[in-house]
Order: sequence, then structure tokens, then C-alpha cells
Amino acid sequence: MEEYDAVVIGGGHNGLVAALYLLRAGWSVAVLERAGTVGGAVASGEVTLPGFVHDLYATNQNLFVASRAYADFGADLTRHGLRFRVCDRPFANAFPGGRSLRVYRGYERTLDGLAAHDAGDAEGFADLYRFYQRFAAHLFGFYGCGLPSAAAAREAARLLARQGVRGTGELVRTLLMSTRELGESRFATPEARAMAACWGMHLDFAPDIAGGAVFPILEMFSDMQTGMAVVEGGAQRLPEALAAAIAERGGTVRTGAEVDRVLCRNGRAAGVRTTDGTRVAARRAVIANVGPRALYERLLAPDLVPASVRRGAGGYRYGPGTLMLHLALDGPVPWAAGEELARFGYVHVAPYVDDLARTYTEAKAGLLPAEPLLVVGQTSAVDPGRAPASRHTLWVQVRAVPAEIRGDAAGVIRGTGWPEVAAPMAERVIAKLERYAPGVTGLVAAHAVHTPRDLEDANPNLVGGDNGAGSHHLTQNFLSRPFAGHRRHRTAVRGLYLTGAATWPGAGMNAASGRLAARQVLWDARRGVPRRARNPRRP
Repeated sequence: MEEYDAVVIGGGHNGLVAALYLLRAGWSVAVLERAGTVGGAVASGEVTLPGFVHDLYATNQNLFVASRAYADFGADLTRHGLRFRVCDRPFANAFPGGRSLRVYRGYERTLDGLAAHDAGDAEGFADLYRFYQRFAAHLFGFYGCGLPSAAAAREAARLLARQGVRGTGELVRTLLMSTRELGESRFATPEARAMAACWGMHLDFAPDIAGGAVFPILEMFSDMQTGMAVVEGGAQRLPEALAAAIAERGGTVRTGAEVDRVLCRNGRAAGVRTTDGTRVAARRAVIANVGPRALYERLLAPDLVPASVRRGAGGYRYGPGTLMLHLALDGPVPWAAGEELARFGYVHVAPYVDDLARTYTEAKAGLLPAEPLLVVGQTSAVDPGRAPASRHTLWVQVRAVPAEIRGDAAGVIRGTGWPEVAAPMAERVIAKLERYAPGVTGLVAAHAVHTPRDLEDANPNLVGGDNGAGSHHLTQNFLSRPFAGHRRHRTAVRGLYLTGAATWPGAGMNAASGRLAARQVLWDARRGVPRRARNPRRP
């Protein structure tokens, strides 16, 4: 039987990052991935026509570029072929009548465009940017800490020392806002309010859900400062580079190896068993890059899990589903708002806050939304090598849709199964895009649809097609992620740890969960659990 210091279940980016940190500390590590390739929700492929490379799921890599993991291992990843392309036009919103709002890589240029739209919007944007400048370092600091932890306590102390009770209270009040409240507190027009609210829908924050304001604040201004980054040549190259860096350090990455049981001895994780019966021993730790339901209901024997933990895992909630539409185009998108819009990384098509609220309510009720949010990723505008000369790839994330269909909000599409509904829903999406970009339908050379069911089949962590791998509402976030009492990546079984989007700090290509899980593993080993383990340095 093979034996390693640690075994990582799942080759998503957090699992791979955790493995790298353990290898750096001198551990032997094996990563076992069920799929034929590593990456999880970071993948790319030619799913429409040869020569058109599409990011199948995640595409915006800003969080990874800014991560501690990239700072620590960026040189290794670059050596293994990872490159980024950065767009200086990160995102925009398109509205009826050929209107748009645009955020550039640059404050003054962005503010000038908002002022031309409405002076009140420019004033509110400037005020919100000052807020971001005051608090961003603290917010990103908390995202890089385990919760609870001494590091988080020190960050809270720094916040109080620098901002005082009044400033800290202002931060807390703002972060508890819904995206509708955030927009109404700062912006004068429906267009600018929608610009903020669309970012909340990337997760599962409809306009009227408390706590939705934090992600739009961070995303709007970090994109404005840094632009939007995609992986040159396709998102798949990122996990491939991580896997190559693991192999270079002596680690093992095995694909097509699905784990069906965590093996325990004397109440402690001791290894794993794969579906073909192979057993792999873990002397010191097992790290599971899976959802809490999968861990406690499938991978662990029931008698090892206290009833309270089983209830907590069973109550883990998922947000609404996502539909991905990939288009191969014979030319750039002919936006009614002007040809420059075709050079932006993202274009949000909602159009307004009430439309977002209606869409979310319909999706949660099991209805196909009549007017879903379209997050239009113009990937080949950022990385021209993704498509043949003068042609383009288009990445359309449709938010939100139901995991299980009960009907159609528009009363047009018949059927309640995704296989039969996929084609007419794609037609609805393209028809909506046509209203904002007249002539785009005639440019579609081919398309591919990935339904919520397809997303879950490709990556079981995306239950119901939830691209965030679990709701981020306040009752399931911060100290309560994945659920109350389950903190700092430890589980109910000694030596078994949980990482991934279901753990703090949640979804996104930030690699923070993998780094924090590895740090917790090393810290526990350093304190003598188990005693025979070597004393690795803390990362």
C-alpha cells in the first residue's frame, strides 16, 4: 500500500495549493482527482469549434493573481507555462437604448464617464472609492486569516486602532447592507445602482439579501485598479501549472482516481480508498477538497460522525443554479452602445436592480427566469489567441436559474428536465443578447450549453449548478462557514481537514482556503498530533 504524509482528495485549485504548501514544508503528498484532468471549476476546452478555446467555468483570475499563493509560488508556475493576459477595460453594464456604464483600469477615466452620465453617480462612486481605500487592507486581511484565529484578532485590533469605534461601525453597517441598499446609499441613477448589484449575483446575493454589499465593493474597485486577468491560452493551464509544480517538488498527482471512503484508525484519519479498491495511507493528514455533505454523508462511515455534525452537514445550503453558454463568433459583439464595448472583459446585461430581484425570486421558485442576468465574458478580447484571427469566443454566465425546473416564468418553454430545456433556454439568452447587440445572432458560428446538471456532473462540488459551491448568506458565512461549530478547516475526525469553496473565505479563485487548510495542518502537526510526525515549519 502506498503511503504519504498527507493525501489530498480533489484536484481543484485549493487542493493543489494545499499540497504545494505541505510539500514546501517537507511533507510527502499525493493528490487524488476523480476526473481525467485537474482543476475542478477551472477548466477550458474547444467545446464549440476547433481553434476556439473556451473557459468552461471560472474565467476572471484577478483574485488568484493577487493571492498569497501566487506570491509564494508564482515563479514556479511561470516556469511551468502559466501566463496571464490583463485587460484595461475590466467591466461594463449595457442598458436599453444603446446606453452603458464603463469601468476602466484607472480612476479618473472611470469617474469622467460616470460624470458624463450623471454628476450624482460620479460623486457617489468617488465616495465609495474613498471608503474602499480606507478599509480594503483590513478586508483583504480578514480574507487571508483563519476564522477564528489570533491573526484575525490582530487584524480586528488594527482596524479599531486605525479607524476607531466609529469607523469600524461604519464598515460593519456597510458590509451588512444588501446590494440594493448599497446602490441607493451612493448612486443617483438606476444604471449605477445596477452596476453594483450585478456583482452580488455572481454569488447568490440578490438585491435584497443582507450582507451582499462586500463583494461588489471589493470587485468593482480592485478591477478598476488592476484590470481583469485571464489565463493566456485557457484557464486549464492554471491547474496544470500547479500540478507540474507539485510534481517538481516530488509530489504525486493522480487523475481518474475517485475516493469513495476516508479510512480511519482509532478515531483518526489514516488514509483513503478509491473506487477501484486501491488504498493509500496518510501518516499525518487527509485534506478533502469536497463539500460538507459529500464528506460526512459519503466519504465517512456514519458511526464516526456525531449526530450534531451530520445535521449540520445535511443542512448545508446551496444557492440557485447557473447555466453556461459558450459561443464561437465570426466577429466581435456588435454592441448597440458602441464598438468599444466589445473590448471589455465583462459586460453585465441585467438591465436593472428590479430585474435582478425578479430573476432570483423566479429561479429560487423553480422557474426559468424570463430575463436572467447575462454576464458576458469577452475572453478573446483579452486573450486574442483563444480564437482564429478576426473571430471570437464568448463566455456567457446566466444567473440565476433553477436546479430543478417547475415551470417557465415567461410561460413559453415547456418541459421540466434540463436536457429538453437547454436548447430553448439558450435561444432565450441569445435573443436577449441580440436586443443589446443587434446582429450578434448572425455571427454565431456554433454554441455549447452547460446546464446546472452538466456543471454538477463535471464537478460534484457544484451541487445543483451552484457556481459558488454553497450559499454565502450571513448564516453560512464567516464563522459559520460551512456551518456553525465547524471552523478552521478541522472536521469531526482527527487528522481530517476540509478545504475548498465550502470553507472560509468561500468561492472565488483566491486560493486562500487551500493555503489556510495547509497552515492548519502544519500547525496541528507542530503541536504534536501525531507525536511521530516531524516538526514542519509553519508556512
